Amino acid sequence: MAFAHHSLIRIRFMLKKKFISSLKKDYDRQIAERRQIISRSNIILHDSKRVIFSLHRGDVEKANESLDEITKNLIELQKKFGVKRSNEEGSYRAAVEEYVEARLFRDISAGTKADFFTDVEIRYDSYLGGLCDTTGELVRRATNLAASGDRTAVEKIKKMISDIMQELVEFDMTGYMRTKYDQARGKLRKREQMA
Repeated sequence: MAFAHHSLIRIRFMLKKKFISSLKKDYDRQIAERRQIISRSNIILHDSKRVIFSLHRGDVEKANESLDEITKNLIELQKKFGVKRSNEEGSYRAAVEEYVEARLFRDISAGTKADFFTDVEIRYDSYLGGLCDTTGELVRRATNLAASGDRTAVEKIKKMISDIMQELVEFDMTGYMRTKYDQARGKLRKREQMA
């Protein structure tokens, strides 16, 4: 019994106070950063969804203004915490993917070719996820146009979606990205059934 008590005392003395306080400081900083990243990311996600709704309503001016504001917020977030640190949080990755979707939907709808954004740093997986999701917004637009009888525009959108899928098939996607790709492929099937 005395031996066990003696071992316990030795173990306690092996933990330096400075070591523990340093761990606590790092832990608290990480938690504070996480809360801020999540909070700001939720705003970016929500605002990006609103951009998509504005585009569907034909309010391009409002969508452009909102995208400019979202871009500024995203750049500030990346400057404050860094892209690597921010990408550790799922809420940030979801927000960036939604932002990419909104921006690509706006660009493709305007007849601009999809390309890398030069004003903000985006990882490849966010581009791929956003591009896959953009096909869903194009299907929604085609559905609205079909309801109004605009067959020419519907066919044009069908070609856009087919072109996107033709490029995406070249990627050997796995995991989460494969799910995104399969969802996009399903959206193309919906569009073909509509036709």
